[in-house]
Amino acid sequence: MASAAEQMAANMSWGAFGKAKDLQNRILFAISLLIVYRVGTYIPMPGIDTVQLRQFMEQTQGGILGVFNMFAGGAVGRMAIFALGIMPYISASIIMQLATSMVPELEKLKKEGESGRKKINQYTRYGTVLLATVQAYGISVGLEGQGLALDPGPFFRATAVISLVGGTMFLMWLGEQITARGIGNGISLIIFVGIIANLPSAIARFFELGRTGQVSTLMIISILLLAGVVIYGVVFVERAQRRILIQYPKR
Repeated sequence: MASAAEQMAANMSWGAFGKAKDLQNRILFAISLLIVYRVGTYIPMPGIDTVQLRQFMEQTQGGILGVFNMFAGGAVGRMAIFALGIMPYISASIIMQLATSMVPELEKLKKEGESGRKKINQYTRYGTVLLATVQAYGISVGLEGQGLALDPGPFFRATAVISLVGGTMFLMWLGEQITARGIGNGISLIIFVGIIANLPSAIARFFELGRTGQVSTLMIISILLLAGVVIYGVVFVERAQRRILIQYPKR
């Protein structure tokens, strides 16, 4: 369902945008919280050897860790407090959606309307904390195993878990605030900003490969055309409408 800001923007022209103070405030509010998110990706987790971490990330940049780093907006490469990103919340939401169709008690909650939705959201938050804690502990153990911790031990693991879980819960709160008081889809915006944060450097590296001859000119043109087609297709499907003729019977 579209948010209030989306409905307002859909029925507004560029000329009327300058007079829409409420929409402008919502956009500025969302941008401010997204800036807070980007600042948080540069706040390092305590107890990390940054020199060893940089060398380790350079060695594993092309693997699965590089993919996680892309979705986290570079926070994994810097091992920031937002290194887990919003993914534990996404995972918990998917689990709850599956559970509502399999567990009768949760299915009843889903049918109770607003009160049931609030309880399901509360359960989703609990699941987020649980998943984030497990993942944060695994990351702390992995950091110790790779020799990236300055002072390995229980204190470092506890610090890492608290920092990473706290960062994830703060991001979840930011997403909810953007959805309620911003322009909607706060979680999606956080993921989107995290991805496009590394986009300029990735494009620069891609063209650098073309300049040095490692990637052919035909391949570069093909990838650019494919990206344009994909973007056009996504926008076309997202904005598409299916008009259905409704006939009312005469009384």
